[in-house]
Amino acid sequence: MTGAMETETFDFDAEPAARSGETLLSVRDLSVRFPTDDGVVNAVRGVSFDLRRGEVLGVVGESGSGKSVSSMAIMGLLPKNAKVDGSINYAGDELVGLTYKQFQPYRNNEIAMIFQDPMTSLNPVFTVGWQLAEAYRAHHSVRKQAAWAKAVEALELVGIPQPDQRAKQFPHEFSGGMRQRAIIAMSIINDPQLIIADEPTTALDVTVQAQILDTLLRIRDETGAAIIMITHDLGVVAGMVDRVQVMYGGTVVEAGGVDQVFEQPRMPYTLGLLGSVPNPNQLGEKLTPISGAPLSLLHLPSGCTFAPRCPLASDACEDGEPELVSTDTGDHFARCVHWEKLVEITDPHQLFQTKQLGVVDEPAAAGESTIQ
Repeated sequence: MTGAMETETFDFDAEPAARSGETLLSVRDLSVRFPTDDGVVNAVRGVSFDLRRGEVLGVVGESGSGKSVSSMAIMGLLPKNAKVDGSINYAGDELVGLTYKQFQPYRNNEIAMIFQDPMTSLNPVFTVGWQLAEAYRAHHSVRKQAAWAKAVEALELVGIPQPDQRAKQFPHEFSGGMRQRAIIAMSIINDPQLIIADEPTTALDVTVQAQILDTLLRIRDETGAAIIMITHDLGVVAGMVDRVQVMYGGTVVEAGGVDQVFEQPRMPYTLGLLGSVPNPNQLGEKLTPISGAPLSLLHLPSGCTFAPRCPLASDACEDGEPELVSTDTGDHFARCVHWEKLVEITDPHQLFQTKQLGVVDEPAAAGESTIQ
């Protein structure tokens, strides 16, 4: 399966609690298209969701499902040829249609983003403290000394030891985990109300990943900021977020509370993702991959986008793309006409039974027979 899910699971001391604050971000029918020589790429199609203050929303899906493009639309960082439709309402202000200059008061001030690769986000020829101070001065009329003090304070907040000395160092003098912490410090230095984290733990070892995610949750608790966590890692989602939305083919195919979606999936694609994750309780058993490859966003099918790979596909799936409908488990939605059939299916092996060529059930025994 393309873009297979990571396997590590994190267990933090405090489980995410449901938030009851006011709505901070309201996205309605968001669509993003890119004209190309081969046709129009429908990167994001009809995405809608609400995010409350202090809430953590997880966004998962294979590569090319529209996760990062939708976040770039919220940040106003899409290229000029992108065609954006729909509504992105932040704290009562509409962001769709704003010019680059009009968007500037929101970007990095109200809405901040943590990018995947810290080395491409930091300038190698300037000290880390200087870069954080400049990020602060871009939105505040303060002296250099005050901005430097704010930079040191931000480094201390994300858990970097000796922040006053570390601020004088260059990015290459930081470890990978410390660079990622510096990027988080840069994203929170202006006290944003919304933090978008795009794969913030990629290429980090398991211990550092847990530290980074714990830092994000601590910042959420201390500042009250809402977080959108974009990731391939279902373990991160299970241990950190309040709600989760699963994306496929540029749109949301399932959404709900993290416990509901993981324990009672109502979309075959979600069940397939869960089946692709190694489970310690199933040691020695084969993983259950989703056959086929993600669809081309240039040539979308007329019906369900997942139908070509779905074991439950029927003629009803070809009759237009299904709506995102409420299921049987409360505030839980799925884009599937056969979601009721999944009520009785809890094991992905029951649904995605594929013959894996070249796989030997008992390789050791096969080796012995070959030697004999």
